[in-house]
Amino acid sequence: MNAPTLLSKQHLIDPEICIRCNTCQETCPADAVTHDDTNYVVKAEICNHCLDCIAPCPTGAIDNWRVVNRPYTIEEQFSWNELPPQEEFKATGDSDWMEALEEEVGALLAEAHIGSGGKPVAPASASTPAVNIYSRSQPARATVVGNFRITAGDAESDVRHIVLDFADQYFPVLEGQSVGIVPPAVGANERPHAVRLYSVASPRDGEKPKANNLALTIKRAPGGLCSNYICDLGKGATVEVTGPFGASFLMPNDSSANIIMICTGTGSAPFRGFTERRRRAIPNASGKLALFFGARRPEELPYFGPLQKLPPQLLNQYLCYSRIPGQARVYVQDRIRAERDGLTLLLHQPNTFIYICGLRGMEEGVDEAFADVCRHMRMDWNVLKSSMRSEGRYHVETY
Repeated sequence: MNAPTLLSKQHLIDPEICIRCNTCQETCPADAVTHDDTNYVVKAEICNHCLDCIAPCPTGAIDNWRVVNRPYTIEEQFSWNELPPQEEFKATGDSDWMEALEEEVGALLAEAHIGSGGKPVAPASASTPAVNIYSRSQPARATVVGNFRITAGDAESDVRHIVLDFADQYFPVLEGQSVGIVPPAVGANERPHAVRLYSVASPRDGEKPKANNLALTIKRAPGGLCSNYICDLGKGATVEVTGPFGASFLMPNDSSANIIMICTGTGSAPFRGFTERRRRAIPNASGKLALFFGARRPEELPYFGPLQKLPPQLLNQYLCYSRIPGQARVYVQDRIRAERDGLTLLLHQPNTFIYICGLRGMEEGVDEAFADVCRHMRMDWNVLKSSMRSEGRYHVETY
């Protein structure tokens, strides 16, 4: 008689990639996802592998699986800084049992990445990021040294450029990473408010070279707890900060890299960091920077003034407006199609990277636009995108 097998497939969240946006916990219909001050985790005894949480995850951190003979507890998962390696299973005993176990392990491992795209990969040339240094229970404390409105005074949206100084605290960040802001007070249920995540808008050496500070791009939202809290902070105010987070949405250090950046609104934050890094470190880089930036009107576009001062040899700008009276609506996907000849040249090159950041759902229109560009090239966008993702050259971070 064959011995019974006890192996199972366990759903896990990668703490190195997770940006703590809470999307998985909100999405899970079984309430299998929970979190503490450090990590988001999955309760193995509740998870039914329905996959409802996979597609909404902006980073792919949720799409991780391990074959186990004993599920990892949530206490073990809370303690992780990175995922454990896949265990090796070796059958011993009669040949029927060995064969049965090998078949079961093979079948379970074959299912390991059944989500939407798999785990994102950082660019090969990117610097190694520091992650999860500060948590809610042990946050860094930063001082507000700048709070500037970066949309026009008559614009509907109030977007702020907030500069946080860390004094002598160690808080390293790379372009493309995020940090968490801890809102004050507690909610109606007497529980602390959830930490809010924001992309860093400055390069790794700070707002000024060699400064131990960073910038955030934050839009005031009607009724928004954390956004209003931060936008109202004056100079000298202190803020509790967690992170940094993110280990894949990183800028390549290769000066020959072509970087296509596509964003709307405050999704421009990481790309400001990318552009400033290139401007400071390698202004004569052979690689191209291209920015497709969408807003309702020029007045609503964050950093519109500073963008006008950047030389075209540093950054090719494609500013897209959807609400200018008397003019046709233009979205980023429309401009991608209009620039298909230039994009065709870039997409043929193995050193081209694509980054998308903005409101959740915008990636669908961008995806369709790139599919149209590829049809013009007689290429399959799905095949190209999959290849770029596996090589760390295609990244999406939406919220």
